[in-house]
Parts: sequence; structure tokens; C-alpha cells
Amino acid sequence: MSDTTRSPGGGESERTSGPPGPSAALPALDPDQLRVLGSLGQEWGRVSGDPGVWRRALPVDPDLGSFPARHELRPAPIVRLVSVTGLGGTQHEAEAAEEADVPPTRMGRAGYRLRRVLLGAPLKNTALIHERMRKLVALPVLSADILSSVAYAPEAMLAVLILGGAAGLAFTVPIAAAIVFMMVAVAVSYRQTIRAYPHGGGSYIVASENLGRRPGLVAAAGLMTDYILTVAVSVAAGVAAITSAIPALAPATVPMGVAVIAILLAGNLRGIRQAGVLFAAPTYAFIAAMFALIIVGLIQGPGGSAHPPPPSPHAQAAQGVGVLLVMRAFASGSTAMTGMEAISNAVPAFKSPEWRNARTTLTWMVGILVALFAGLIALIQLTGVVPGAAHASGSGHETVLSQLARLTFGTGWMYVFTQAATAAVLLLAANTAYNDFPRVLSLMARDNHAPRVFLRLGDRLAFSNGIILLSVVAAVIFAAFGGVTTSLIPLYAVGVFLAFTLSQSGMVVHWWRLRGAHWRKSLAFNAVGASLSAIVLLTAGIAKFTEGAWVAVFIVGLQVVLALRVRRHYDSVGAALRLHPHAMELPRRTICSPSTRDALARIEEDNHRTVEENEEMPSEIHHLSVVPIETVDLASMRALAYAASLQQPVLALHLSPSEEEAERFRGYWTQWGDHLPLEVVVSPYRAMVAPLVNYIEALHRQRRDLTITVIIPEVIARHWWHNLLHDRLAARLRRALHHLPKIVITTVPFHV
Repeated sequence: MSDTTRSPGGGESERTSGPPGPSAALPALDPDQLRVLGSLGQEWGRVSGDPGVWRRALPVDPDLGSFPARHELRPAPIVRLVSVTGLGGTQHEAEAAEEADVPPTRMGRAGYRLRRVLLGAPLKNTALIHERMRKLVALPVLSADILSSVAYAPEAMLAVLILGGAAGLAFTVPIAAAIVFMMVAVAVSYRQTIRAYPHGGGSYIVASENLGRRPGLVAAAGLMTDYILTVAVSVAAGVAAITSAIPALAPATVPMGVAVIAILLAGNLRGIRQAGVLFAAPTYAFIAAMFALIIVGLIQGPGGSAHPPPPSPHAQAAQGVGVLLVMRAFASGSTAMTGMEAISNAVPAFKSPEWRNARTTLTWMVGILVALFAGLIALIQLTGVVPGAAHASGSGHETVLSQLARLTFGTGWMYVFTQAATAAVLLLAANTAYNDFPRVLSLMARDNHAPRVFLRLGDRLAFSNGIILLSVVAAVIFAAFGGVTTSLIPLYAVGVFLAFTLSQSGMVVHWWRLRGAHWRKSLAFNAVGASLSAIVLLTAGIAKFTEGAWVAVFIVGLQVVLALRVRRHYDSVGAALRLHPHAMELPRRTICSPSTRDALARIEEDNHRTVEENEEMPSEIHHLSVVPIETVDLASMRALAYAASLQQPVLALHLSPSEEEAERFRGYWTQWGDHLPLEVVVSPYRAMVAPLVNYIEALHRQRRDLTITVIIPEVIARHWWHNLLHDRLAARLRRALHHLPKIVITTVPFHV
């Protein structure tokens, strides 16, 4: 067999970390399909002739080198991007491609230039390096979400209790103590998750593996709802910190918040991930400011603050203190736990030993969280501040955290530092969702529960479609609720604790099935975590349903329904594409007849001619058909049959993200009979389209007199909205290759 598999640098390849690419899960063929594939290969053998003739007829050398091994790449000091030399030994012709991509109309050119200014030039030949984080870097990067929640969770709890007047506020300490206990219990249960899933165990993965498909989808829906609301709530709290320091900006709360989301959108679409040490600064600044506030405030006491504390509030009870009020306050305060699973998701990002460093970092994170939450509650009790107090300037309302900072530090530089650090860490927490939301969506797309467009990396190496979806939904929710944090909190708790409950319940099933060493203790820890999370989930769902929690329930339910519908469509398409004996696609005539062999022999002789000729006659055009094959199915077989029936040289091309899957595809090709030349390229760095374009460009440079026809199998759905679920590869290749002469893109439709 003469095909060549390009392993990175000739060494042992490794599976990429992070979200999988479009070919990261090559569908496995069952024994029945393998038998059909072998039978189909025998039929091909009767009409295709000697495979060696097809190989000798190739007018180019398909061996274009290999991409460098991952261990040979070193990231720059600031960014995790490395320029990789393309196949064929040359870089992409980026400047020519850029000029060719400019639209011809004036409005098109203006829009194109604006896009390039905002997002930067496409990164067509760049690899992402997944750096390993030390604990001191991982702590602020992965805990920004959960630690920043102390800026709004205590206030959200007090905003409910104050409805019961002084009697309601008397429950502040007992409820806070219950929340602290739950923090510790859930953290201990997540330590067990890290031990059981050392390669990353998010709610979607844990629930799907142990509870089944539908619970996994519910967990994913809850998680994505959590990320959407993380953006909305964090931006709302960040804007509140700014308006508390500058009350004159209060009327512009909604425009400011939408503008911040737009900035986050543009920044994440640029796709360049800065090193973790840069993200660490705002989180450490916030931690330092909070500890300074708590320590100084407690030392000063009520009589030693920079400004005298307000008199004890004579809160008027708006409703009686009952179980429902206490439950609502408990659910609101429990939002301080959002982001608890971030470390268990990112275990592979730690330095070795990964799982041990992740567990240690989780312990540090929870210890800091408990100290900050309990300290702020103690300081609130000491000073008597309440939510919703009017600002001293008389313009707008001041957050509880701003009141505490002003009472403790006055209005000097420490107050400004505290508010600035709070705003910065809240916006950083919102940015964390931009990393996790597209990742969960890509995992669902890999499992056919979301449109496959969410697997696609944009030209700036970011999951652009997921980022855009997150920004649009978060901005709509933020604007609909007026950017008020306390109005958004009821939505928050449902998604957070739904994911927690299903994840920890899945771990209970995991330990019950495994029954390894200390399984009873591990099961008990996860059972406690699942029970407490379920209590908060039910509390939030019942007590806050009419206050907005129904929106989160509706969003979760809608996501699950859509995911099941998407999966049903992909299953029906998969059944239609499945290899079976009665759907074999073969040309009606002999592919490689004696006259065709003579023609291919003449093509082989012409391969040595380097002088370009005029192409005004059909006989003067030299052809090469390239057929990208992603999977072995009926659509691919039809495209191969069409290409071979043209009786011109054919090269099949398969791109794989790992050596393992490349070997599996080669095995399928051998089972089929190896009737046509095949080139397998391993490209473990990013989406599959860029290496495909790079490969075709390299072939074009090798023989500029060739007309290269790229023949793509394309699934055509019955309804137009189903077409949105399929990758429009032909259109993307046309846009990427139209600057090159003598490249033809054609599709072979397969209607389902």
C-alpha cells in the first residue's frame, strides 16, 4: 500500500487536549458494515483495474512532508500561539489571500476592513499550545468565577431577608453558616470527581457516562444556562461596582453592560489566549482587597471606621418571616458557589501530577471562598449595612460591598482600588464563561446533540459560533432584566445546582459500579453533595419560580428538546449514509478500460513536462481530482465513484487529528481494497479546513499547469432548516481557495 500517513515529526502522536475537531471521532464501522465495505471493494476491483495504474498516473508527488510534533513547538512568553510551517515547506501566501478575500463592493470592503480591525488578520497557519499551569497560576485563573461571586451573593441573600424586616435579617448568620457547610461538602465531593476523572470530569461527561443520555443533556443545558447567566450577572455586578463609585453613570447601566458584552465578544473572537499569569493579576488583586477590607473592618469595629456607620436600620417588614422567605434567601446566597466545577473540568491543564495539583488547588479555592464569604457576612453584621441603600450623593443605589469599603477606607485610594479590583474580577469571571460555554457546546456537537458548526474553529482559532451565541443570549437577558443583579440571581441558582446535582448523582452511580478501594467513603461524600445540591435546586425552583426562575427552567427545557431533535436528525442521516448491500454506487462502465489505461499512461508521460501550454483546447488541460474523505459512508463512496468515472488521475485525501484515528481509517481503506491513491495527513493543531487548504495550495505550487478539481461529498437535507445542521465545506473551500487559479470546487450531492 503506497499511501503515506503523516505523523507529527515522525514521533508518537498524542490526542489533542481541549475541544475535539470535526474529525476527532471517526465513526466506527461495525462488523456488518465492514463486510459490506469488503463486498463493495470486490465490485470495485472488477471495474477499476490495476490500482498501480492510478498511482503511476498521479501528476504530483502526494508526499508533502509533515507537520511538526507537538513536543517540538514552544509557545511565546505572552501568547500560546506558534507559527507552523505548512506542508510543502512554505508558509501560506497570507498577503495574496488577504487581498483576494476583499469583497469587490465599497460596502463590502468597508465591512471587511472593520472586521479585520476588530478581529485581526486570519491565523491560517498557527497552532495552539495548551500550556500546563502551576497551582499559583491555576488558582486565580480557574477560581475567578467562584471568588467573584462574594461580591453579589451576600447582597442577594440580604435583599431577600430584608423583606422580613429586622426579624428577617436575624436569619443572616444561620443561613450563611448553612451555605458555608454546603460549600465545604460540595467541594469535598468534587475532590472525588477529580480523582475519578483525572482527564477532566464536567457535569455533561459525568452525567452522560453514569446516568444516561438525557440526564447528560439536562446537565449540559444547566451548565450552559449557568455560563450564560455568569456573563449577565458578572457584567451586571461589575457595572454596579462602577456606578457605586461613580453614581452619575447609573442611568447608563444597560448601555454600559451591553457595551461590555460587545467588548468581550470582540476580544474572544480574536481568539488569542493570553498566558495565565496575566489573568492572575485581577483575581489576586481582588483577594487582597477583600482580605484587607475584612481585616481592617473587623479591627476597627463599629466605632473605629473611617466614617461612622449608619444607625441600625429600622427595616419595615414587607412580608412575614416564614419558611418560604428563608428558602429564597438560602437559594440566593448559594449562588456564591457558582464555578465550583471549573477545576474538575480543567484537570489536564495542570502540571504533573495533574489530579493531585487540581485537588490541592480546589482546597485552596474553597478555603479562600469560605474565608471571604464568612468575613463579609461578619462585617455586614458588625456595620449594619443593608442592600438598596441610596448613595451618599443621592444618585442611584450603592452596593453592599461599596458601602463596606467606604465605611472602612473612606473615599481614598483604597476605596478606589477595592471597587476597581471588584469590577475587574467580575468582568474576568464573565470572560471565563467564554472559554467554557463553547467547549461544552463543542462536546455536545461531537455527540451529535448540537449543530456541527459549533465544532468549527474560526480564522482566529476560536469557537466563533459558540462565542457569538453566548454573547447574544447574555445581552438579551441582561437588557431584559435592566442589568439589575438581584433580578438576575433567581435565574442563576437553577442552572448552577441542576448541573451540580446531576454531576454528583452521576458520581454516586460511578462509585457504586466501580466499588474499588474506599468506594463507600467516596460514595458517601458525593451522596451528601448531591443531596445538598438537590435541596438548593428545589428551593430555588419553588421559592423563586415566579420571580424569574421559570426563565431558567424554560431555557434548560428548550435546550434539551432542541438537542434531542438535532440528535434525531443526525441519526436519520447516519442511517441513510450507512453502508448496505443494496445501495452500492458503482459506475456503469469500466473505469479503467484498455483505452483509459493508455490515456493514463500518456498522462504519466506528461507529468515530466514542465512547460506550461495554452489551454484553449480540451486536450491541452491536465487534470487532477482530489477527493477529501472524512468518513467511510455512502456519500464518500459516491464521490469516489464519480471521480474515478472521469478517467482522470484521482487522489483521495483524509485529514485526521491523531495517529490513532489515521490508522483506523487506513484499515478501512485496506478493507475496501486500496483501489485509489490515498494520502492521510495528521493535523493535530486546529480545525481540518486549514490543513486541507494548505495541502491543496502545496499541490498547486508543485504543478501550476494542473487544473485541480476538489470533489466534495455533500449531504443535502429535505428541509432548508436541516441544512443549517450540516457543514458547508464546499462554500468554505471556495472562499479559501478562490485566489488561486485553476482550482475547481465541485460537490457530489447525497439527498436524505
